Amino acid sequence: MNKNEVNTAFEILLEEIEEVFNIISKEGEEAFKNQDFDKAKYLSKYGEQLKSFREKVKTLQKEWKTIFSERIPTQGRKKQVKGKLKKGLRTPEEQFVIPILESIIELGGKAEMKDILNLVHDKMKGILNRYDYEALPSNPKQKRWENTAQWSRYTMVNEGLLANDSPQGIWEITEKGKTFYEENK
Repeated sequence: MNKNEVNTAFEILLEEIEEVFNIISKEGEEAFKNQDFDKAKYLSKYGEQLKSFREKVKTLQKEWKTIFSERIPTQGRKKQVKGKLKKGLRTPEEQFVIPILESIIELGGKAEMKDILNLVHDKMKGILNRYDYEALPSNPKQKRWENTAQWSRYTMVNEGLLANDSPQGIWEITEKGKTFYEENK
């Protein structure tokens, strides 16, 4: 397995985690609708653990990219592949950051998720691949790129680029986010 295949494996793992998260979200929503608050509480706790695990995987992926990927020799090693990994995996979250920030700025600093995603899509048409446009197995109504953009937003909130106290469905840029955009656009 070469360094790119290890990164691909991380991407696949992150996608699988996202699919489990979507399933938990749906079950939690149903539990609230049915007023099964014990189940909702359990799923919420489980969701928090899953988010924490996802962040650990992302940290390991970054560590792999920055430290280990340059030190692993690729020649002289036999490839052991049991069925090739699917090519054309989703566009990484990092590529959504600037388009999301730019879209929010264009919409006045805060806006509804659907309006932001429409602009982000327009900005990323040339980057998104066929795999990004596939529906999620866990939610056939949602395209993979939309899910990735939402995870990117979650990461941006954790990094202080987007507000963490905005009403549900509203994405809002922070001063730190504006500065980051200006320095990286």
